[in-house]
Amino acid sequence: MYRRFLVTFLRRAALSLLLICLGCSAQSMPPEVARRIEQQVRVFYTVPARVKVFLGPTKPSEFPNYDALTITFDGGEKKQTFDFLLAKDAKTLIRMTKLDLSKDPYAEIMKKIDVAGRPTRGNGKAKVVAINYDDFECPFCSRMHQTLFPDLLKEYGDRVVFIYKDFPLAEIHPWATHAAVNANCLAGQNQDAYWDFADYIHANQKEVNSEKGHDAQFAALDRMTIEQGQKHNLDGTKLQACIKAQQDDKVKASVHEGEAVGVEATPTMFINGEEVSGALPISELRAVLDRALVQAGETAPTHPAPASSRGTQPASK
Repeated sequence: MYRRFLVTFLRRAALSLLLICLGCSAQSMPPEVARRIEQQVRVFYTVPARVKVFLGPTKPSEFPNYDALTITFDGGEKKQTFDFLLAKDAKTLIRMTKLDLSKDPYAEIMKKIDVAGRPTRGNGKAKVVAINYDDFECPFCSRMHQTLFPDLLKEYGDRVVFIYKDFPLAEIHPWATHAAVNANCLAGQNQDAYWDFADYIHANQKEVNSEKGHDAQFAALDRMTIEQGQKHNLDGTKLQACIKAQQDDKVKASVHEGEAVGVEATPTMFINGEEVSGALPISELRAVLDRALVQAGETAPTHPAPASSRGTQPASK
């Protein structure tokens, strides 16, 4: 009996001590301080009224005279949490961004992108990898594609490998997913057929857009896909079965992966992990590719001289 009493007493004492310690390490703040903090972050970060702001308890930090504080911004569908430092006197709030210099952020991004089995252009053994998240119906992707191929491929093809991943914006581009599935059907048999299809679609988006209705657009894409299959002597029966099935699991997985690495729009390219967004001018793309080559211990190619400005036409108004 005494032994049971002693065990119970020690357990309760340990629990009380734990609660006391938790009270020391995480403390709620006075309502007035919380109000001032919320007002400041709403104004400074232009937080919409619909977004709720939640303050976590203050905890000891590694910085003298400051406590650690997490603030969560809850917009309903999306929730983000950020770390701050709050002065002991509650007069100063500092946004804290701690960077781990022991890690390569570009390498961390590249680790999250799966390129296994994807068609490639350029030098497959290159130290510089350019991964482009593409949408076949996106006009800006078309501009990017026609800058990459053939111009940049000619300049960097022996130093860089180019890889496309699917990122159809289905909400605004109704035939983009269908085109991505068809392209992957071609890639399953021949990567050159994939690239020829990509070249054709990006150069002839109007041909698909001119069709009336989604069914007619899908039929046009199927026809173009079959033509590429015949051009490259693919297994026609297998190709048609793949087109008819419209299995989009791989496309959805690519979109999910893109979102995980921060892709929000197309085109978005990662050149050895460095993000390049939008259809940039060729000079800016060269700058990023050259920097990646130098960082990889390679030499950048010699670029052609800029075209003369003579004979250029003014922009239409």
